[in-house]
Amino acid sequence: MFTGLIQSLGKLKSLGNDYFQISCTSSNSYQILQDLAIGDSVAVDGVCLTVVEVLPQGFVAVASPETLRRTTLGAFPDALVNLETSLRAGSKLGGHFVTGHVDAIGSLAASTQTANAWEMKFAAPPAANAAWQRQIAPYIVSKGSIAINGISLTVADCDADGNWFEIAVIPHSFSETNLSYLQPGSLVNLEADILGKYVAKFLRSGRQTQPEPWEETPAIKSLGTITPEFLAEHGFM
Repeated sequence: MFTGLIQSLGKLKSLGNDYFQISCTSSNSYQILQDLAIGDSVAVDGVCLTVVEVLPQGFVAVASPETLRRTTLGAFPDALVNLETSLRAGSKLGGHFVTGHVDAIGSLAASTQTANAWEMKFAAPPAANAAWQRQIAPYIVSKGSIAINGISLTVADCDADGNWFEIAVIPHSFSETNLSYLQPGSLVNLEADILGKYVAKFLRSGRQTQPEPWEETPAIKSLGTITPEFLAEHGFM
Protein backbone atom coordinates (compact mmCIF):
# COMPACT_ATOMS: atom_id res chain seq x y z
CA MET A 1 0.00 0.00 0.00
CA PHE A 2 1.22 3.50 -0.87
CA THR A 3 0.02 7.08 -0.42
CA GLY A 4 0.83 8.63 -3.79
CA LEU A 5 3.36 11.06 -2.31
CA ILE A 6 6.49 10.71 -4.43
CA GLN A 7 9.76 10.50 -2.50
CA SER A 8 12.32 10.53 -5.31
CA LEU A 9 12.93 10.23 -9.03
CA GLY A 10 14.88 7.40 -10.58
CA LYS A 11 16.02 6.16 -13.98
CA LEU A 12 14.60 2.87 -15.24
CA LYS A 13 16.74 0.57 -17.37
CA SER A 14 15.60 -2.78 -18.75
CA LEU A 15 17.94 -5.69 -18.01
CA GLY A 16 15.93 -8.17 -20.09
CA ASN A 17 13.83 -11.13 -18.91
CA ASP A 18 11.42 -8.76 -17.14
CA TYR A 19 14.13 -7.41 -14.82
CA PHE A 20 14.69 -3.69 -14.35
CA GLN A 21 17.42 -1.64 -12.76
CA ILE A 22 16.29 1.56 -11.07
CA SER A 23 19.07 4.07 -10.40
CA CYS A 24 18.39 6.64 -7.67
CA THR A 25 20.56 9.70 -8.18
CA SER A 26 18.40 12.64 -7.05
CA SER A 27 19.25 14.59 -3.92
CA ASN A 28 16.41 13.05 -1.92
CA SER A 29 17.01 9.43 -2.98
CA TYR A 30 18.02 8.61 0.61
CA GLN A 31 14.29 8.32 1.34
CA ILE A 32 14.24 5.27 -0.93
CA LEU A 33 17.64 3.78 -0.16
CA GLN A 34 18.16 4.39 3.57
CA ASP A 35 16.84 0.98 4.74
CA LEU A 36 15.84 -0.71 1.48
CA ALA A 37 15.97 -4.52 1.66
CA ILE A 38 15.36 -7.46 -0.63
CA GLY A 39 11.63 -8.26 -0.70
CA ASP A 40 10.53 -4.67 -0.09
CA SER A 41 7.81 -3.16 -2.24
CA VAL A 42 8.50 0.05 -4.18
CA ALA A 43 6.04 1.89 -6.39
CA VAL A 44 7.80 2.62 -9.69
CA ASP A 45 5.68 5.07 -11.71
CA GLY A 46 2.70 3.76 -9.78
CA VAL A 47 3.52 0.07 -10.29
CA CYS A 48 4.17 -2.01 -7.17
CA LEU A 49 7.42 -3.94 -7.75
CA THR A 50 9.42 -6.22 -5.46
CA VAL A 51 13.09 -5.52 -4.81
CA VAL A 52 15.24 -8.55 -5.72
CA GLU A 53 18.66 -6.90 -5.40
CA VAL A 54 19.87 -3.80 -3.59
CA LEU A 55 22.55 -1.71 -5.34
CA PRO A 56 24.74 1.09 -3.92
CA GLN A 57 22.63 3.72 -5.69
CA GLY A 58 19.48 1.85 -6.60
CA PHE A 59 17.89 -1.55 -6.84
CA VAL A 60 16.78 -4.30 -9.22
CA ALA A 61 13.12 -5.31 -9.47
CA VAL A 62 11.19 -7.81 -11.52
CA ALA A 63 7.85 -7.32 -13.29
CA SER A 64 5.47 -10.03 -14.47
CA PRO A 65 4.36 -10.25 -18.13
CA GLU A 66 0.87 -9.14 -17.03
CA THR A 67 2.34 -6.01 -15.41
CA LEU A 68 4.28 -5.18 -18.57
CA ARG A 69 1.11 -5.55 -20.68
CA ARG A 70 -0.95 -3.25 -18.47
CA THR A 71 1.60 -0.50 -17.77
CA THR A 72 4.20 1.71 -19.44
CA LEU A 73 7.15 -0.09 -17.76
CA GLY A 74 9.77 -0.98 -20.32
CA ALA A 75 8.08 1.00 -23.08
CA PHE A 76 10.64 3.81 -22.98
CA PRO A 77 14.41 3.29 -22.56
CA ASP A 78 16.07 5.19 -19.69
CA ALA A 79 12.71 6.50 -18.53
CA LEU A 80 12.58 8.86 -15.55
CA VAL A 81 10.22 7.28 -13.01
CA ASN A 82 8.52 8.32 -9.78
CA LEU A 83 9.46 6.29 -6.69
CA GLU A 84 7.72 5.70 -3.37
CA THR A 85 8.37 3.07 -0.69
CA SER A 86 5.44 1.26 0.89
CA LEU A 87 3.35 2.81 3.65
CA ARG A 88 4.30 1.88 7.20
CA ALA A 89 1.93 1.57 10.13
CA GLY A 90 1.79 4.90 11.93
CA SER A 91 3.01 6.92 8.94
CA LYS A 92 1.21 10.04 7.76
CA LEU A 93 -1.34 9.48 5.00
CA GLY A 94 -1.01 12.69 3.05
CA GLY A 95 -2.38 11.49 -0.28
CA HIS A 96 -4.88 8.64 -0.68
CA PHE A 97 -4.72 4.85 -0.58
CA VAL A 98 -2.79 3.70 -3.65
CA THR A 99 -2.34 -0.04 -4.19
CA GLY A 100 0.27 0.04 -6.94
CA HIS A 101 -1.97 -2.03 -9.23
CA VAL A 102 -2.39 -0.03 -12.43
CA ASP A 103 -5.85 -0.15 -14.01
CA ALA A 104 -5.17 1.36 -17.43
CA ILE A 105 -2.91 3.60 -19.47
CA GLY A 106 -3.84 7.22 -20.14
CA SER A 107 -2.47 9.92 -22.42
CA LEU A 108 -1.75 13.59 -21.79
CA ALA A 109 -4.07 15.55 -24.06
CA ALA A 110 -3.02 19.08 -23.06
CA SER A 111 -1.01 20.98 -20.47
CA THR A 112 -1.40 24.68 -19.67
CA GLN A 113 0.61 26.71 -17.17
CA THR A 114 -1.41 29.19 -15.13
CA ALA A 115 -0.35 31.72 -12.51
CA ASN A 116 -0.05 29.13 -9.73
CA ALA A 117 -0.51 25.67 -11.26
CA TRP A 118 -0.29 23.47 -14.34
CA GLU A 119 -3.66 22.38 -15.68
CA MET A 120 -3.30 18.97 -17.32
CA LYS A 121 -5.97 17.06 -19.25
CA PHE A 122 -5.85 13.28 -19.71
CA ALA A 123 -7.83 10.91 -21.92
CA ALA A 124 -7.55 7.38 -23.26
CA PRO A 125 -5.11 6.65 -26.09
CA PRO A 126 -6.96 4.84 -28.90
CA ALA A 127 -5.23 1.52 -28.24
CA ALA A 128 -6.24 1.57 -24.57
CA ASN A 129 -9.75 2.96 -24.85
CA ALA A 130 -11.50 -0.30 -23.94
CA ALA A 131 -9.49 -0.67 -20.72
CA TRP A 132 -10.12 3.01 -19.88
CA GLN A 133 -13.90 2.58 -20.26
CA ARG A 134 -13.92 -0.49 -18.00
CA GLN A 135 -11.36 0.44 -15.36
CA ILE A 136 -11.11 4.25 -15.24
CA ALA A 137 -14.22 6.01 -16.58
CA PRO A 138 -16.69 4.65 -13.96
CA TYR A 139 -14.55 5.99 -11.10
CA ILE A 140 -13.75 9.49 -12.36
CA VAL A 141 -15.65 12.06 -10.30
CA SER A 142 -15.02 15.75 -9.74
CA LYS A 143 -12.87 16.28 -6.62
CA GLY A 144 -12.20 12.55 -6.45
CA SER A 145 -8.76 10.95 -6.26
CA ILE A 146 -6.70 9.46 -9.08
CA ALA A 147 -3.12 8.16 -9.16
CA ILE A 148 -1.10 9.23 -12.22
CA ASN A 149 2.31 7.57 -12.47
CA GLY A 150 1.90 6.86 -8.78
CA ILE A 151 1.13 10.49 -7.83
CA SER A 152 -1.94 11.14 -5.70
CA LEU A 153 -3.91 13.86 -7.48
CA THR A 154 -7.39 15.38 -7.33
CA VAL A 155 -9.73 15.50 -10.31
CA ALA A 156 -10.48 19.17 -10.97
CA ASP A 157 -12.92 18.58 -13.82
CA CYS A 158 -14.26 15.75 -15.96
CA ASP A 159 -17.10 14.95 -18.31
CA ALA A 160 -20.17 13.04 -17.12
CA ASP A 161 -19.04 9.76 -18.70
CA GLY A 162 -15.44 9.90 -17.50
CA ASN A 163 -14.00 10.05 -21.02
CA TRP A 164 -11.50 12.70 -19.91
CA PHE A 165 -10.45 14.48 -16.76
CA GLU A 166 -8.33 17.45 -15.74
CA ILE A 167 -6.03 18.00 -12.77
CA ALA A 168 -4.40 21.13 -11.37
CA VAL A 169 -0.82 20.45 -10.28
CA ILE A 170 0.91 22.75 -7.80
CA PRO A 171 4.51 23.82 -8.61
CA HIS A 172 6.07 21.52 -5.98
CA SER A 173 4.38 18.37 -7.32
CA PHE A 174 5.14 19.42 -10.89
CA SER A 175 8.86 19.99 -10.29
CA GLU A 176 9.46 17.00 -7.99
CA THR A 177 7.85 14.36 -10.23
CA ASN A 178 8.05 13.30 -13.86
CA LEU A 179 4.88 15.25 -14.70
CA SER A 180 7.18 18.09 -15.74
CA TYR A 181 8.65 15.88 -18.48
CA LEU A 182 5.34 14.92 -20.08
CA GLN A 183 4.39 16.18 -23.53
CA PRO A 184 1.02 15.95 -25.31
CA GLY A 185 0.66 12.30 -26.27
CA SER A 186 2.84 11.00 -23.41
CA LEU A 187 1.51 7.82 -21.81
CA VAL A 188 0.94 7.46 -18.08
CA ASN A 189 -0.10 4.75 -15.64
CA LEU A 190 -3.50 5.29 -14.01
CA GLU A 191 -5.00 3.77 -10.89
CA ALA A 192 -8.57 4.58 -9.87
CA ASP A 193 -9.49 5.15 -6.24
CA ILE A 194 -9.85 1.78 -4.48
CA LEU A 195 -12.59 3.14 -2.20
CA GLY A 196 -14.63 4.17 -5.23
CA LYS A 197 -14.30 0.66 -6.65
CA TYR A 198 -15.76 -0.90 -3.51
CA VAL A 199 -18.66 1.55 -3.43
CA ALA A 200 -19.40 0.85 -7.11
CA LYS A 201 -19.40 -2.90 -6.48
CA PHE A 202 -21.93 -2.57 -3.66
CA LEU A 203 -24.15 -0.38 -5.82
CA ARG A 204 -24.03 -2.79 -8.76
CA SER A 205 -24.85 -5.81 -6.62
CA GLY A 206 -27.61 -4.12 -4.61
CA ARG A 207 -26.28 -6.10 -1.67
CA GLN A 208 -28.28 -6.20 1.54
CA THR A 209 -26.34 -5.59 4.74
CA GLN A 210 -26.73 -8.67 6.95
CA PRO A 211 -25.66 -8.06 10.57
CA GLU A 212 -24.09 -10.82 12.62
CA PRO A 213 -26.11 -12.10 15.61
CA TRP A 214 -24.07 -10.01 18.04
CA GLU A 215 -24.70 -6.89 15.95
CA GLU A 216 -28.49 -6.90 16.21
CA THR A 217 -28.99 -3.23 17.03
CA PRO A 218 -31.61 -0.82 15.66
CA ALA A 219 -28.88 1.22 13.96
CA ILE A 220 -27.56 -1.75 12.01
CA LYS A 221 -31.02 -3.11 11.20
CA SER A 222 -31.94 0.22 9.63
CA LEU A 223 -29.18 0.15 7.00
CA GLY A 224 -31.12 -1.88 4.44
CA THR A 225 -29.92 -1.74 0.84
CA ILE A 226 -26.96 0.45 0.01
CA THR A 227 -28.19 2.87 -2.65
CA PRO A 228 -26.99 6.22 -4.07
CA GLU A 229 -29.69 7.89 -1.96
CA PHE A 230 -28.43 6.16 1.19
CA LEU A 231 -24.82 7.25 0.51
CA ALA A 232 -25.90 10.84 -0.17
CA GLU A 233 -28.02 10.96 2.99
CA HIS A 234 -25.12 9.80 5.15
CA GLY A 235 -22.52 12.11 3.60
CA PHE A 236 -20.64 9.66 1.37
CA MET A 237 -21.61 11.38 -1.92
